[in-house]
Amino acid sequence: MARLLSAVDEVRAFTGTADVIDVQARTVGGLIAELERRFPGLGAHVQQRMAIAIDGEIHQDALAEPIGPDSEVVLIPRIGGG
Repeated sequence: MARLLSAVDEVRAFTGTADVIDVQARTVGGLIAELERRFPGLGAHVQQRMAIAIDGEIHQDALAEPIGPDSEVVLIPRIGGG
């Protein structure tokens, strides 16, 4: 079971006070679907506004990226640039 970490206030708006959530998912897409199921609106929010780090490597727009059973997943606000 992957461990999802986030201390971002915009995520807490969906999860309450939870900073750590254990999630069963094999891919980023599965993670997003599970977050949406457990916390309605969070999956869409993550997909649109967050980058995801899996075991220390940051991924953006990587729905098929694999997540291991003991992976640490961190939600990070995307940084816009121009």
